[in-house]
Amino acid sequence: MPIRTPRAFPKRFALCASSLILGCAPAVAVNAQPYPTKPVRAVVAFAAGGLTDGVARLVGQKLADRLGHPVVIDNRGGAGGNLGAKLVSAAPADGYTLLVTTAAIAINVSLYRNPGFGIGDFIPVANTASTPGLFAVHASNRAGTLQELIRSAKTKGLNYGTAGIGSSSHLAGDYLFRSLAGLNATHVPFKGGAPAISATLAQEVEVLSLSMPPVVPHVKAGRLKGLAISSLKRVPALPSVPTVSESGFANFEERSWVGFFAPAGTPAAIVKRLNGEVNQALGMTDVAARLESLGLEPHPGSPGDFSTYFRAEVAKWAKIIKTTGITAD
Repeated sequence: MPIRTPRAFPKRFALCASSLILGCAPAVAVNAQPYPTKPVRAVVAFAAGGLTDGVARLVGQKLADRLGHPVVIDNRGGAGGNLGAKLVSAAPADGYTLLVTTAAIAINVSLYRNPGFGIGDFIPVANTASTPGLFAVHASNRAGTLQELIRSAKTKGLNYGTAGIGSSSHLAGDYLFRSLAGLNATHVPFKGGAPAISATLAQEVEVLSLSMPPVVPHVKAGRLKGLAISSLKRVPALPSVPTVSESGFANFEERSWVGFFAPAGTPAAIVKRLNGEVNQALGMTDVAARLESLGLEPHPGSPGDFSTYFRAEVAKWAKIIKTTGITAD
């Protein structure tokens, strides 16, 4: 059926319409309020005092200075980060409620049957920083390398401690030891990194699988022995410790990261503004120095960069969870 071209409007109507539009434009410009006009709430999906909370407060203070309004940190830990994520997924998409979380959000959509949210409920705003995991043993352990540890465990097996069930260090340890190395490996979960480190120092567990920052001081002091870093290249903090890839498991990578998310539907202009301000904060000398002292590498970039990375993380962890059969339900 042919498409009919609509009749042209009478000139008199067009002129009236133009007058109305032009007449309204100044009023809209006067009434429009720039973002933000009130405090911004940053929901941290983990308890106060941890690495995620520390990054949120560090970046949040700089963000507040740049926005001209307070950024209120609201710790909502629980269910491995799901509680905070679920809360923000239902918040108004106006830029005044943000989620600060970790790789847990990419893991939990596959780890839980119903985490209470989906990846489509959020817009990735800014990735702040990340750190690789570290596999370490007590200083007295005879293994000097990851391969030596694996060879010695072929017959007797091993156990490894982590910060908890479903953490990235748990999944990485299970995938490395059981799926890739074919070992009889037993996971020993703890309620946080500190007790996992204490158990390794006390030789209650043989191997520690944990994000690098809290472990580095013990390695440098000679109390623990770093066997492998789960990044694709060596890190300045522990230059003599090889990567897992160098140890015979190509392209193995596990990183803990901290990112800002907004509810789906948040205007693109607000997302762009927040992303730019976070990137500016990451470029500040004192922020960069603090992140480095925590063993974190800053990751400035666009919302698109973070969105691409986030979706790749979701796919990677979904594959590992399927391979290992780990579930939180």
